[in-house]
Amino acid sequence: MSKAAAKAKAQIVRLLIPAGKAAPTPPVGPALGARGVKSMDFCKEFNARTAHVEPGVPTPTLITVQPDRSFTFVTKSPPASYFLKKAAGIEKGAGKPGHEITGTISLKHVYEIAKIKSSDEHMKHLPLESVTRMIVGSARSLGIQVVP
Repeated sequence: MSKAAAKAKAQIVRLLIPAGKAAPTPPVGPALGARGVKSMDFCKEFNARTAHVEPGVPTPTLITVQPDRSFTFVTKSPPASYFLKKAAGIEKGAGKPGHEITGTISLKHVYEIAKIKSSDEHMKHLPLESVTRMIVGSARSLGIQVVP
């Protein structure tokens, strides 16, 4: 088998796992078990790698499973909605965004969140201003008002 064929069979699994709390229960167990990976090995490694993060913070994880059942994974920063809800002090977003306001945050908060998100691999090439605009858009969709 050529290298290109081996590369083509690598599967990518995207999961949102609470930091330090990965367990071989759903969603982790079934997602990795179906691809022949020992979920306990992944859980131990994930929990060790996210030990410095506050426990329970949702962590987007990209797991690449190779044909020989070995795996590598990359963790990203938590979703913007997590930071926005935490900054605004709310549990969940608005039922009707644009019609109801669930909370307010300052532009300084938005800028701080944008700085954290811009460190992610897929946003490194974007200027901070663009990332900030995305965060403001996310805030709007959660019903959070951004005040200067």
